[in-house]
Amino acid sequence: MCRWINDNLYWMYSSILFLFIINTFIENIVVTYIVGILAIPMLGISFLGATRLFRIMGTIFLGIGVVLYIYSGLPIYQIPLYTTSTMPLLAFLTVLPWMHNVVRSGRFDRRINEIMKANVADLGKLYVRSSFTTYILCTFINLSALPLTQDVLKHNMEKMKKNISDSFISRTTLRAFALALAWSPMEIMVAITVDATGISYLSYLPWLFLCSMIIFTLDSLWSQKRFQSIPYQPLGNELVKKLQPKKIIFQIVQLIIALTTFLVIVVAVGNYFMLNFILSVTLVILPFSIGWAIILKRWHSFCSIGWKTWKVRTNNMQNFVVLFLSLAFFSSSLNETPFLQAIQQPFLGASDQPVIILFLIQMTYLAMSMIGVHPIATIGVLIEVLPPLYTIVNPVSIGLVLITGALATATVGTYGVTVTMTSMNTHQNPYRITVRNMPFALFYGAIGVLVGFLLL
Repeated sequence: MCRWINDNLYWMYSSILFLFIINTFIENIVVTYIVGILAIPMLGISFLGATRLFRIMGTIFLGIGVVLYIYSGLPIYQIPLYTTSTMPLLAFLTVLPWMHNVVRSGRFDRRINEIMKANVADLGKLYVRSSFTTYILCTFINLSALPLTQDVLKHNMEKMKKNISDSFISRTTLRAFALALAWSPMEIMVAITVDATGISYLSYLPWLFLCSMIIFTLDSLWSQKRFQSIPYQPLGNELVKKLQPKKIIFQIVQLIIALTTFLVIVVAVGNYFMLNFILSVTLVILPFSIGWAIILKRWHSFCSIGWKTWKVRTNNMQNFVVLFLSLAFFSSSLNETPFLQAIQQPFLGASDQPVIILFLIQMTYLAMSMIGVHPIATIGVLIEVLPPLYTIVNPVSIGLVLITGALATATVGTYGVTVTMTSMNTHQNPYRITVRNMPFALFYGAIGVLVGFLLL
C-alpha cells in the first residue's frame, strides 16, 4: 500500500497545486480554505517519505509554529489559512523538470559535454573547460547537471590518483553550479528573493551576472594556475577526440536565444496578469517547453522522457513539501506575534552600518548551512525579518546578498543536497568537500557583499 502511495504522489501534489494556481486568479476564500485543509494530509503523507534531516527541520518549524500560533490566540479553525503561503514554491518545483526535459530531449547536454571529452594537456585546461560546461548546463537544467558532469569527469579521470580527481571534481562542478544559478530565473532562491523584495528580476539580472562573471573568471584563472602542473591522463581513446566547435557554438546560441525568449515571456505574463515572479515562471515553463520541443522537432522524445522524469521527480518531492509547508505555518504564525520584532533587532541595530547588515546576512547563511539547515529555510526566516530595512538600505543590495549568500553555501553545506550528492558520486568525505570549498564560499559571499555595498 505504501509503495502504491509513493508511486502516485504526483496525482495528489499536482492536483492540490493546480487548484491553488487556479485560485490565484479567482481569489475565492472557500477554495483557499479547501487548499489549506488539503495541505495538512499532504504534509503528513510527505513526512513519512522525507529524509531524516528534513523531518527534523519540519518538526522544528511545526513545533515552534504551534507554540507561536497558540501564543497569538488565533482560533483553531483558521489553521488551514496559515499553510498555503509557500504553495507557489512547490508549484514552481513541480513544473521545473519540464524545462530540464526539453534540454535533454534536444541533446544539448550531450553536445556541450563534448567539451570535456576533447584532448587537453593538463588539468588546468580541463578545469576551465569543465567549469564552463557545468556552468552552461546548470543554467538550464539546474541540479540535474551535477551528476551528468561529475560522471563524465569521473570516467575521464580514472587514470588519475583518487585524491586529485576528488579534489578536482568537487571544486569545478560545485563552484560552477553555485555561480551559474546566481542569475538563473529557474533558481528558486532567485525567485524567492525577487518576490520577497518586490524588485523586478531585470533589476537584479545585470548585478547578479556581474558577480557571477567576476567570480567565475577569477576562480578559473586561479585554479588553472593551480592545476596546470598536473598532466592530464585521458582514458583509452579519449585523447583522439576532437571538438566540433561549430556544432557546440550553435547549440549554445540556441540555448541563449531560448533563455532570452523565456525571460521576455515571463516578464510579459507577469506584467499582464499582475503576478509575482514565481507564479509567472511557473505558468510559462510548461507551455514554453512544449513549444520549444515542437520547434526542435523533438516532440516524441520530449513526451517520452518528460512524462517519466516528471513523475519520478514529483513523486520524490517529499523533502520540499515537508520543508515548505512547515515553513509556511511557522512564518505565518511568527508574523502574528511580537517575537518577529525581537529577531529584527540585531539587523535594525546595525541600520546605520549597512555593510554590517549585508555581512550579517551572509554569515547567517553560512552558520546555518554548517548545522544542516537548508538555505531555503534560512531565507524563509530572513525575508520576514528584513522588510523594515528596505526603507533604510537599498533592497537591491539586500536581495543581491540574499541570493549570493544562499548559493555560496551550495559548495560547503556538509549536509546539503549538492555536497551530499557529490560525496556519493565520488565516494569522498563530505567534510573534505566543505573544507576545500570554504575559501571559495567566503570569497563568493564577499564579492556579493562588495557589489551590494557599492549599490547602497
